[in-house]
Amino acid sequence: MESRFEELAQNPDIIIATPGRLMHHLSEVDDMSFKTVEYVVFDEADCLFGMGFAEQLHKILTQLSENRQTLLFSATLPSALVEFAKAGMRNPHLVHLDFETRISPDLKLTFFTLHPEEKYAALIYLIREQISSDQQTLIFVSTKPHVEFLNVLFREEGIEPSICYGDMDQDACKIHVARFRSRKTMQLIVTDVAARGIDIPLLDNVINWDFHPKPKIFVHRVGRAARAGRTGTAYSFVTYDDMPYVLDLHLFLSKPIWPAPTEEKVLQDMDGVLSNIDDTVANGETVYGCFPQTVLDLVSERIQETIDSSGELIALQKACTNAFHLYSKIKPSPS
Repeated sequence: MESRFEELAQNPDIIIATPGRLMHHLSEVDDMSFKTVEYVVFDEADCLFGMGFAEQLHKILTQLSENRQTLLFSATLPSALVEFAKAGMRNPHLVHLDFETRISPDLKLTFFTLHPEEKYAALIYLIREQISSDQQTLIFVSTKPHVEFLNVLFREEGIEPSICYGDMDQDACKIHVARFRSRKTMQLIVTDVAARGIDIPLLDNVINWDFHPKPKIFVHRVGRAARAGRTGTAYSFVTYDDMPYVLDLHLFLSKPIWPAPTEEKVLQDMDGVLSNIDDTVANGETVYGCFPQTVLDLVSERIQETIDSSGELIALQKACTNAFHLYSKIKPSPS
Protein backbone atom coordinates (compact mmCIF):
# COMPACT_ATOMS: atom_id res chain seq x y z
CA MET A 1 0.00 0.00 0.00
CA GLU A 2 2.80 2.47 0.88
CA SER A 3 4.43 2.15 -2.53
CA ARG A 4 1.05 2.74 -4.17
CA PHE A 5 0.54 5.91 -2.06
CA GLU A 6 3.92 7.19 -3.29
CA GLU A 7 3.04 6.48 -6.93
CA LEU A 8 -0.32 8.27 -6.62
CA ALA A 9 1.33 11.24 -4.89
CA GLN A 10 3.57 11.70 -7.94
CA ASN A 11 0.51 12.68 -10.01
CA PRO A 12 0.68 9.91 -12.67
CA ASP A 13 -0.82 10.41 -16.14
CA ILE A 14 -2.87 7.20 -15.98
CA ILE A 15 -4.24 5.19 -13.05
CA ILE A 16 -5.47 1.62 -13.66
CA ALA A 17 -7.34 0.24 -10.66
CA THR A 18 -10.02 -2.05 -9.33
CA PRO A 19 -12.86 -0.14 -7.60
CA GLY A 20 -12.31 -1.59 -4.13
CA ARG A 21 -8.58 -0.90 -3.97
CA LEU A 22 -8.99 2.64 -5.30
CA MET A 23 -11.67 3.36 -2.67
CA HIS A 24 -9.30 2.00 -0.03
CA HIS A 25 -6.64 4.54 -1.04
CA LEU A 26 -9.14 7.39 -1.10
CA SER A 27 -10.37 6.53 2.41
CA GLU A 28 -6.83 6.27 3.83
CA VAL A 29 -5.56 9.64 2.60
CA ASP A 30 -7.65 12.69 3.44
CA ASP A 31 -5.92 15.12 1.08
CA MET A 32 -5.88 12.87 -1.98
CA SER A 33 -7.81 14.49 -4.82
CA PHE A 34 -8.76 13.30 -8.28
CA LYS A 35 -10.30 16.61 -9.34
CA THR A 36 -7.69 16.98 -12.12
CA VAL A 37 -8.74 13.71 -13.79
CA GLU A 38 -10.00 14.45 -17.31
CA TYR A 39 -11.18 10.97 -18.38
CA VAL A 40 -12.58 8.02 -16.47
CA VAL A 41 -13.02 4.67 -18.26
CA PHE A 42 -15.03 1.70 -16.97
CA ASP A 43 -13.84 -1.36 -18.87
CA GLU A 44 -16.01 -4.52 -18.85
CA ALA A 45 -18.63 -2.27 -17.27
CA ASP A 46 -21.33 -4.96 -17.33
CA CYS A 47 -19.08 -7.26 -15.30
CA LEU A 48 -18.29 -4.52 -12.76
CA PHE A 49 -21.98 -3.89 -12.12
CA GLY A 50 -22.84 -7.57 -12.18
CA MET A 51 -20.31 -8.13 -9.38
CA GLY A 52 -21.88 -5.42 -7.22
CA PHE A 53 -19.41 -2.55 -7.55
CA ALA A 54 -22.04 0.07 -8.48
CA GLU A 55 -21.95 1.81 -5.08
CA GLN A 56 -18.15 2.07 -5.12
CA LEU A 57 -18.17 3.39 -8.67
CA HIS A 58 -20.69 6.08 -7.74
CA LYS A 59 -18.48 7.14 -4.83
CA ILE A 60 -15.42 7.30 -7.08
CA LEU A 61 -17.28 9.52 -9.53
CA THR A 62 -18.07 12.00 -6.75
CA GLN A 63 -14.30 12.46 -6.26
CA LEU A 64 -13.82 13.52 -9.89
CA SER A 65 -14.29 16.84 -11.64
CA GLU A 66 -17.70 17.47 -13.18
CA ASN A 67 -15.92 18.44 -16.41
CA ARG A 68 -14.49 14.96 -16.91
CA GLN A 69 -15.43 12.68 -19.79
CA THR A 70 -16.80 9.28 -18.75
CA LEU A 71 -16.62 6.22 -21.02
CA LEU A 72 -18.12 2.78 -20.45
CA PHE A 73 -17.14 -0.27 -22.50
CA SER A 74 -19.23 -3.44 -22.45
CA ALA A 75 -19.88 -6.43 -24.68
CA THR A 76 -23.44 -6.56 -23.35
CA LEU A 77 -25.68 -3.76 -22.05
CA PRO A 78 -27.85 -4.84 -19.11
CA SER A 79 -30.53 -2.52 -17.75
CA ALA A 80 -28.50 -1.70 -14.60
CA LEU A 81 -25.73 -0.33 -16.79
CA VAL A 82 -28.18 1.81 -18.77
CA GLU A 83 -29.57 3.30 -15.56
CA PHE A 84 -26.05 4.03 -14.32
CA ALA A 85 -25.17 5.71 -17.60
CA LYS A 86 -28.19 8.00 -17.24
CA ALA A 87 -27.35 8.84 -13.62
CA GLY A 88 -23.61 9.29 -13.97
CA MET A 89 -23.32 11.03 -17.32
CA ARG A 90 -24.49 14.24 -18.92
CA ASN A 91 -25.74 14.07 -22.51
CA PRO A 92 -24.50 10.48 -22.98
CA HIS A 93 -24.04 9.00 -26.45
CA LEU A 94 -24.56 5.29 -27.01
CA VAL A 95 -22.30 3.74 -29.67
CA HIS A 96 -23.24 0.25 -30.86
CA LEU A 97 -20.50 -1.68 -32.65
CA ASP A 98 -22.93 -4.58 -32.77
CA PHE A 99 -26.19 -5.61 -31.15
CA GLU A 100 -26.05 -8.03 -28.24
CA THR A 101 -28.78 -10.24 -29.70
CA ARG A 102 -27.17 -10.49 -33.11
CA ILE A 103 -25.13 -13.47 -34.28
CA SER A 104 -23.10 -13.18 -37.46
CA PRO A 105 -24.87 -14.67 -40.48
CA ASP A 106 -21.51 -16.29 -41.32
CA LEU A 107 -21.58 -18.30 -38.08
CA LYS A 108 -23.05 -21.81 -38.19
CA LEU A 109 -24.83 -22.84 -34.98
CA THR A 110 -24.85 -26.57 -34.25
CA PHE A 111 -26.36 -28.26 -31.19
CA PHE A 112 -25.64 -31.88 -30.29
CA THR A 113 -27.71 -33.73 -27.69
CA LEU A 114 -25.83 -36.27 -25.59
CA HIS A 115 -25.45 -37.76 -22.13
CA PRO A 116 -23.02 -35.97 -19.77
CA GLU A 117 -20.65 -38.95 -19.69
CA GLU A 118 -20.40 -38.85 -23.51
CA LYS A 119 -18.95 -35.33 -23.62
CA TYR A 120 -15.32 -36.50 -23.44
CA ALA A 121 -15.70 -38.79 -26.43
CA ALA A 122 -17.73 -36.23 -28.39
CA LEU A 123 -15.09 -33.54 -27.87
CA ILE A 124 -12.16 -35.75 -28.88
CA TYR A 125 -14.07 -37.03 -31.91
CA LEU A 126 -15.02 -33.49 -32.96
CA ILE A 127 -11.43 -32.21 -32.63
CA ARG A 128 -9.87 -35.24 -34.31
CA GLU A 129 -12.31 -36.13 -37.06
CA GLN A 130 -14.52 -33.16 -37.91
CA ILE A 131 -12.53 -29.97 -37.31
CA SER A 132 -9.70 -29.33 -39.75
CA SER A 133 -6.21 -29.43 -38.24
CA ASP A 134 -5.50 -25.91 -39.54
CA GLN A 135 -8.49 -24.39 -37.71
CA GLN A 136 -8.26 -22.86 -34.24
CA THR A 137 -10.90 -23.70 -31.64
CA LEU A 138 -11.90 -22.02 -28.38
CA ILE A 139 -13.42 -24.49 -25.88
CA PHE A 140 -15.60 -23.15 -23.03
CA VAL A 141 -16.03 -25.17 -19.83
CA SER A 142 -17.76 -24.27 -16.58
CA THR A 143 -15.00 -24.65 -13.95
CA LYS A 144 -11.24 -24.67 -13.39
CA PRO A 145 -11.11 -28.46 -12.69
CA HIS A 146 -12.71 -29.08 -16.11
CA VAL A 147 -9.95 -27.03 -17.75
CA GLU A 148 -7.27 -29.04 -15.96
CA PHE A 149 -8.96 -32.37 -16.69
CA LEU A 150 -9.31 -31.70 -20.42
CA ASN A 151 -5.74 -30.41 -20.55
CA VAL A 152 -4.41 -33.72 -19.21
CA LEU A 153 -6.83 -35.80 -21.32
CA PHE A 154 -5.86 -33.97 -24.52
CA ARG A 155 -2.17 -34.57 -23.82
CA GLU A 156 -2.85 -38.27 -23.20
CA GLU A 157 -4.53 -38.28 -26.61
CA GLY A 158 -1.51 -36.63 -28.25
CA ILE A 159 -3.15 -33.20 -28.56
CA GLU A 160 -1.38 -30.20 -27.05
CA PRO A 161 -3.84 -27.45 -26.01
CA SER A 162 -3.45 -24.07 -24.34
CA ILE A 163 -5.44 -23.34 -21.19
CA CYS A 164 -6.58 -20.32 -19.17
CA TYR A 165 -8.81 -19.95 -16.10
CA GLY A 166 -9.66 -17.20 -13.61
CA ASP A 167 -7.09 -17.68 -10.82
CA MET A 168 -4.34 -19.05 -13.05
CA ASP A 169 -0.91 -17.45 -12.63
CA GLN A 170 -0.94 -14.38 -14.88
CA ASP A 171 2.43 -15.10 -16.49
CA ALA A 172 1.44 -18.70 -17.23
CA CYS A 173 -1.85 -17.53 -18.73
CA LYS A 174 -0.05 -15.04 -20.98
CA ILE A 175 2.31 -17.77 -22.19
CA HIS A 176 -0.58 -20.14 -23.02
CA VAL A 177 -2.57 -17.45 -24.85
CA ALA A 178 0.54 -16.31 -26.75
CA ARG A 179 1.16 -19.88 -27.93
CA PHE A 180 -2.42 -20.08 -29.16
CA ARG A 181 -2.28 -16.69 -30.90
CA SER A 182 0.93 -17.72 -32.67
CA ARG A 183 -0.79 -20.98 -33.76
CA LYS A 184 1.67 -23.18 -31.88
CA THR A 185 -1.45 -24.75 -30.35
CA MET A 186 -4.80 -25.05 -32.11
CA GLN A 187 -7.11 -25.43 -29.08
CA LEU A 188 -7.58 -23.03 -26.14
CA ILE A 189 -9.60 -24.33 -23.17
CA VAL A 190 -11.04 -21.55 -20.99
CA THR A 191 -13.63 -20.58 -18.41
CA ASP A 192 -15.92 -17.58 -18.99
CA VAL A 193 -14.10 -15.45 -16.42
CA ALA A 194 -10.70 -16.03 -18.04
CA ALA A 195 -11.99 -15.50 -21.58
CA ARG A 196 -13.29 -11.96 -21.02
CA GLY A 197 -9.92 -10.31 -21.51
CA ILE A 198 -8.65 -12.54 -24.31
CA ASP A 199 -8.59 -11.20 -27.85
CA ILE A 200 -8.28 -13.90 -30.52
CA PRO A 201 -8.55 -12.14 -33.91
CA LEU A 202 -8.93 -15.06 -36.36
CA LEU A 203 -10.89 -17.74 -34.55
CA ASP A 204 -12.50 -20.53 -36.58
CA ASN A 205 -14.60 -22.47 -34.06
CA VAL A 206 -16.15 -22.22 -30.61
CA ILE A 207 -17.16 -25.31 -28.64
CA ASN A 208 -19.56 -24.95 -25.72
CA TRP A 209 -18.56 -28.01 -23.68
CA ASP A 210 -20.94 -26.76 -20.98
CA PHE A 211 -23.99 -24.92 -22.28
CA HIS A 212 -24.31 -21.55 -20.57
CA PRO A 213 -27.75 -20.77 -19.10
CA LYS A 214 -27.64 -17.06 -19.99
CA PRO A 215 -28.32 -16.22 -23.67
CA LYS A 216 -26.21 -13.05 -23.58
CA ILE A 217 -23.17 -15.03 -22.41
CA PHE A 218 -23.78 -17.54 -25.22
CA VAL A 219 -23.80 -14.70 -27.75
CA HIS A 220 -20.62 -13.29 -26.21
CA ARG A 221 -18.93 -16.71 -26.44
CA VAL A 222 -19.81 -17.58 -30.02
CA GLY A 223 -19.36 -14.00 -31.23
CA ARG A 224 -15.61 -14.58 -31.12
CA ALA A 225 -15.86 -16.63 -34.32
CA ALA A 226 -16.96 -15.56 -37.82
CA ARG A 227 -15.60 -12.03 -37.47
CA ALA A 228 -14.46 -9.61 -40.16
CA GLY A 229 -16.09 -11.46 -43.05
CA ARG A 230 -14.74 -14.88 -42.04
CA THR A 231 -16.94 -17.93 -41.56
CA GLY A 232 -17.01 -19.99 -38.38
CA THR A 233 -18.88 -22.66 -36.47
CA ALA A 234 -20.19 -22.83 -32.91
CA TYR A 235 -20.66 -26.37 -31.60
CA SER A 236 -22.74 -26.77 -28.43
CA PHE A 237 -23.09 -29.92 -26.32
CA VAL A 238 -26.59 -30.13 -24.88
CA THR A 239 -27.64 -32.53 -22.14
CA TYR A 240 -31.22 -33.26 -21.10
CA ASP A 241 -30.99 -30.60 -18.37
CA ASP A 242 -29.72 -28.01 -20.87
CA MET A 243 -32.60 -28.24 -23.34
CA PRO A 244 -34.82 -25.58 -21.62
CA TYR A 245 -31.89 -23.15 -21.85
CA VAL A 246 -31.52 -23.91 -25.56
CA LEU A 247 -35.18 -22.96 -26.04
CA ASP A 248 -34.63 -19.78 -24.00
CA LEU A 249 -31.68 -18.92 -26.23
CA HIS A 250 -33.73 -19.20 -29.40
CA LEU A 251 -36.54 -17.15 -27.93
CA PHE A 252 -33.91 -14.53 -27.09
CA LEU A 253 -32.52 -14.68 -30.64
CA SER A 254 -36.00 -14.89 -32.22
CA LYS A 255 -34.76 -17.83 -34.27
CA PRO A 256 -36.49 -21.15 -34.91
CA ILE A 257 -34.81 -24.45 -33.98
CA TRP A 258 -35.68 -27.78 -35.57
CA PRO A 259 -34.68 -31.38 -34.87
CA ALA A 260 -32.38 -32.87 -37.48
CA PRO A 261 -33.77 -35.65 -39.71
CA THR A 262 -33.69 -39.04 -38.00
CA GLU A 263 -33.22 -41.23 -41.06
CA GLU A 264 -30.90 -44.10 -40.24
CA LYS A 265 -28.46 -43.16 -43.02
CA VAL A 266 -28.04 -39.65 -41.63
CA LEU A 267 -27.46 -40.75 -38.05
CA GLN A 268 -24.80 -43.22 -39.15
CA ASP A 269 -22.97 -40.58 -41.18
CA MET A 270 -21.55 -37.60 -39.34
CA ASP A 271 -20.88 -35.77 -42.60
CA GLY A 272 -24.56 -36.15 -43.40
CA VAL A 273 -25.56 -34.56 -40.10
CA LEU A 274 -23.19 -31.64 -40.60
CA SER A 275 -24.17 -31.08 -44.24
CA ASN A 276 -27.82 -31.02 -43.19
CA ILE A 277 -26.94 -28.43 -40.57
CA ASP A 278 -25.10 -26.40 -43.21
CA ASP A 279 -28.24 -26.33 -45.35
CA THR A 280 -30.53 -25.22 -42.53
CA VAL A 281 -28.11 -22.58 -41.25
CA ALA A 282 -27.95 -21.15 -44.78
CA ASN A 283 -31.71 -20.68 -44.49
CA GLY A 284 -31.35 -18.74 -41.25
CA GLU A 285 -32.43 -21.67 -39.06
CA THR A 286 -30.65 -23.89 -36.55
CA VAL A 287 -31.09 -27.58 -35.82
CA TYR A 288 -30.16 -29.96 -33.08
CA GLY A 289 -29.13 -33.54 -33.63
CA CYS A 290 -26.86 -36.21 -32.20
CA PHE A 291 -23.53 -37.86 -32.90
CA PRO A 292 -23.54 -41.35 -34.43
CA GLN A 293 -23.97 -43.59 -31.38
CA THR A 294 -21.66 -46.30 -32.68
CA VAL A 295 -18.85 -43.76 -33.03
CA LEU A 296 -19.44 -42.32 -29.55
CA ASP A 297 -19.47 -45.79 -28.00
CA LEU A 298 -16.14 -46.71 -29.58
CA VAL A 299 -14.43 -43.46 -28.60
CA SER A 300 -15.99 -43.51 -25.10
CA GLU A 301 -14.61 -46.97 -24.45
CA ARG A 302 -11.09 -45.89 -25.39
CA ILE A 303 -11.34 -42.64 -23.40
CA GLN A 304 -12.51 -44.53 -20.31
CA GLU A 305 -9.50 -46.85 -20.57
CA THR A 306 -7.25 -43.78 -20.70
CA ILE A 307 -8.91 -42.31 -17.60
CA ASP A 308 -8.80 -45.58 -15.66
CA SER A 309 -5.07 -45.95 -16.32
CA SER A 310 -4.24 -42.47 -15.02
CA GLY A 311 -4.37 -41.63 -11.32
CA GLU A 312 -4.19 -37.93 -12.18
CA LEU A 313 -7.24 -38.11 -14.44
CA ILE A 314 -9.22 -40.10 -11.87
CA ALA A 315 -8.53 -37.45 -9.21
CA LEU A 316 -9.34 -34.60 -11.59
CA GLN A 317 -12.57 -36.29 -12.67
CA LYS A 318 -13.72 -36.37 -9.04
CA ALA A 319 -12.82 -32.69 -8.70
CA CYS A 320 -14.84 -31.95 -11.85
CA THR A 321 -17.88 -33.73 -10.43
CA ASN A 322 -17.73 -31.75 -7.19
CA ALA A 323 -17.10 -28.44 -8.96
CA PHE A 324 -19.97 -28.96 -11.41
CA HIS A 325 -22.29 -29.82 -8.51
CA LEU A 326 -21.50 -26.45 -6.93
CA TYR A 327 -21.78 -24.70 -10.32
CA SER A 328 -25.23 -26.23 -10.90
CA LYS A 329 -26.49 -24.81 -7.60
CA ILE A 330 -26.02 -21.22 -8.76
CA LYS A 331 -27.43 -21.65 -12.27
CA PRO A 332 -30.53 -19.51 -12.87
CA SER A 333 -33.74 -21.32 -13.66
CA PRO A 334 -34.93 -21.35 -17.30
CA SER A 335 -38.03 -19.36 -18.13
